[in-house]
Amino acid sequence: MFKKIWFQLHWFIGITAGTLLMTIGVTGALLAFREEIMEALSPGVMHVQVRQQATLTPQQMLERLRDAEPQRRVTTLTLSAEPGASVRVVFAPPPGERRGQARYADPYTGALLPPVTGAEFFEFTERFHRWLLLPTEIGKIVLGTLALSLLTLALSGLYLRWPRRPLSLRAWLRLDFQLQGRSFLWNLHSVIGTWSLVMYVIFATTGAYWALDWFKDGVNTLAGESRRAPMQRGEGKKKEAAAAPVPLDLTLAWNSFLTQAPDYQNAQLRLPEQGTQPVQIFFLSHDAPHERARSRMVVAPQTGEVRQLERYEDKSRGGRFIAAIYPLHMGTYFGLPGRIIMAVASLMMPLFGISGWMLYLDRRRKKAALRAERASIDSGEAASVTGGEPVLVAHASQTGQAERIALHTAAGLRKSGVPVTLLPLAQVTPEILRHHRRLLVIASTFGEGDAPDSARGVEKRLRQAAGQSLSHVQYAVLALGDRHYTQFCGFGHTLDHGLRQCGAKPMFPLVEVDRMDGEALRKWESELAAHGLQAAVSDILPTHAPAWQTWTLTRRVLMNPGSQGAPLYHLELQPQDGTLPAWQAGALVEILPRHAPDRIALLLQRLQLDGAIPVRHQSQSCTLALALSCSVLPHHALADAQGLVDALQPLTPRSYSAASVTEDGALHLLVRQVQHEDGLGLASGWLTEFAPLQSALQLRLVHNAGFAPPPPQAPAIFIGNGSGMAGLRGHLLARIHAGQTRNWLLFGERNEAHDFLYREQLQQWLAQAKLTRLDLAFSRDQPERIYVQDRLREAAADLRHWLDQGAVLYVCGSLEGMAAGVDAVLTAVLGEAGLQDLIEQNRYRRDVY
Repeated sequence: MFKKIWFQLHWFIGITAGTLLMTIGVTGALLAFREEIMEALSPGVMHVQVRQQATLTPQQMLERLRDAEPQRRVTTLTLSAEPGASVRVVFAPPPGERRGQARYADPYTGALLPPVTGAEFFEFTERFHRWLLLPTEIGKIVLGTLALSLLTLALSGLYLRWPRRPLSLRAWLRLDFQLQGRSFLWNLHSVIGTWSLVMYVIFATTGAYWALDWFKDGVNTLAGESRRAPMQRGEGKKKEAAAAPVPLDLTLAWNSFLTQAPDYQNAQLRLPEQGTQPVQIFFLSHDAPHERARSRMVVAPQTGEVRQLERYEDKSRGGRFIAAIYPLHMGTYFGLPGRIIMAVASLMMPLFGISGWMLYLDRRRKKAALRAERASIDSGEAASVTGGEPVLVAHASQTGQAERIALHTAAGLRKSGVPVTLLPLAQVTPEILRHHRRLLVIASTFGEGDAPDSARGVEKRLRQAAGQSLSHVQYAVLALGDRHYTQFCGFGHTLDHGLRQCGAKPMFPLVEVDRMDGEALRKWESELAAHGLQAAVSDILPTHAPAWQTWTLTRRVLMNPGSQGAPLYHLELQPQDGTLPAWQAGALVEILPRHAPDRIALLLQRLQLDGAIPVRHQSQSCTLALALSCSVLPHHALADAQGLVDALQPLTPRSYSAASVTEDGALHLLVRQVQHEDGLGLASGWLTEFAPLQSALQLRLVHNAGFAPPPPQAPAIFIGNGSGMAGLRGHLLARIHAGQTRNWLLFGERNEAHDFLYREQLQQWLAQAKLTRLDLAFSRDQPERIYVQDRLREAAADLRHWLDQGAVLYVCGSLEGMAAGVDAVLTAVLGEAGLQDLIEQNRYRRDVY
């Protein structure tokens, strides 16, 4: 219960404060390198060419500035000991303004240099970062609240992802790019969050220190430092008003300063209005640990008397801590590496926002689908139950998949006349088990072998019940997981072990399911049927997987010669039996790849085996080389070739979107050639380079329910980039063949000259009004990068209009960048509720990778 509360709090803060935190993170990263960026934009301003002459003294500089700008008073001079560093000059603000203009002056001549390019942009960025462009006091309160929100997100995220094995660095820090879907998003969100945790805690606490007075007072009190009392100026001004103004002369004050700090790094002179008032000098010594380790000197300009000298090294430990707050916030406390780390952590904030939103929307979508499925099952179930002993079906689900399978399992049992009790696993007690002799458990594994959030207390209860007897219970466990995790189906195995420890007897061995694998689910169904229990898992997946067919590669065309990106190939295939099967737009093509011939030859040479040796592989006769080419390659040779083949594991099929429809007379694919450190990608290399034309390929067409065609009369919006054009082209061809012309395509790639895929066909459709609208985004054709999501944002009004008319929106292409950007635009245009409505109405369909 406690964890559930923190989870709700975590996502609530994330979706409310997350957008602002993303923008604050990006602006913070920009500000971290403000000086370097401005200097790069304004060469010769912040630094001038070093000359063989002495630099001007502050008094000489002040006189030159008075001559050049007699109408303006200088309030601050900042000088650096670095050769060639310009003098930063700040003038008094005009009436009605709070801040004066800052300029740079040549340290050798005193001449004012041109204004720094980008200064106004960074001033605007800083006002946004510090106050969100609001009035200062209001902005500070808002920023302080956001800082505390970031702190809450960081610490609650740490609590929510605390792994079962907290001493395992792999569980904490390993980013696994082999994961897919929600598992990958969660891994990305949680692992990078762990990497950035310390930085975000620093950002949050230091930001709150500046924004919230009560927080600042508390930190100062703990550090033993009270805030400096404001200067009382009233009486002094009255006395000075009666006396004649005395011009300010910095000669004696500067000489006194050089006597006390001859090896300074830089010095900031704050100049009074009258020559009789003291000059304040803030300076860094040559061995200062950071840019805020400043000492302070107060000097009388008329006599050079040092009235006050506060050296940084003489400060208390608390005072040095307070001085380090800004360098900690910026990362400069740890030098350039610290700045880079803090800037990268700032830039990661949008990643958290986007991935968090995707996880949240996915959770909402699955819960809505589960509710609808539960209602459908409940309304369609047969009412006749013949009686007898009830079967307890328990589920432990993180995203709804386990509950969905449990629903269908229970529905099948009830239809066959078996009474069923359906419960979440967390609600199953010893008393409930006492009344049930048969138990079916469907359990997901979350992360590295952990229980789903809803069932985290079950493991503890099983350990406590280890001595109790459940000998009257027969059970079966269906364990859902992802094989890319080390603890594959870990929670399912924990349940199986715990039930055995309590004396329960398994009906059959635990069934593992890798990412909703259809064969494993059908095995669950058949095992239950063998024990007289008819489940309805076939309602979720087809009873029989599509058979593999032999196709011929008839054509291969490079679509983007000269492109900056990886090569893209258009492939055409024909079935060897001559009968072209029917498939629906959006279908997936699963292909069994093969290793490159030279790789097989190298392996055979290393194993000292002849590839022409005849063997039996998958109940067929073939050569050893052929058997190896379609299998996971072994590391060691066995006693003989047949023994080696018997131990081989088949290669995993690769999926591609069908880029054509049956009416085209051939199966078309659009495949990007992937380059790895050790050569071309397995499937893409085989399809685009190694497989000869007219060679045979093993493939099957698979229905893609999540990317199915829209209703016949509904408008359709297609958004994609790169090889994502394949899935979109299939839908466009199907609609055009059916005479449906309300089609809008938004497509993005690098350069129009090289990457305008299917240019002639798309332009012809547009000219013939078969395509209502075509928006293109070629990111590298102009100085600023323009992506397909930018085109969607520009067309926000038309997007709303199409969606109001019932349009179905399709996204196909890269998950990172494009799909996430489209999600962000849709959220901005439609709002969270509008996007959720679109998802729940099944009008937002994605096929991303």
